[in-house]
Amino acid sequence: MQIVAMYAALLCLLYLYLTFRVIKLRRKYRVVLGDQQQPELNRAIRAHANFAEYVPFCVLLLFLLEMQNAPHLLLQGLGLALLLGRILHAYAISQLKEQLKFRVAGMMLTLMTMLIAALALLFNTLF
Repeated sequence: MQIVAMYAALLCLLYLYLTFRVIKLRRKYRVVLGDQQQPELNRAIRAHANFAEYVPFCVLLLFLLEMQNAPHLLLQGLGLALLLGRILHAYAISQLKEQLKFRVAGMMLTLMTMLIAALALLFNTLF
């Protein structure tokens, strides 16, 4: 369980960074709820929310794979893809002049992590 624990910890640090960035921008624009049409704050909120929407489920899938004694190389590859994907996506969506290629790459890495993990779990369960 060491591999998934390491990636869970790294992803938690990224989540905390995204959280504190939203707090900083809420203070800057004096916004308590919503984004009051502040594009920078809106993008920070969405980066934070998108992370919260995908990462817990992905980490759960990785944990279940690790509990099934999946190969370490598979776990490392999926963990690294997820971490890199979330960094790329958070960076891209946070930019006022977004470079779509980073956002797409981040989502592709995240979704591929989910797909491969889900298929591996099914394979391990059925065979």
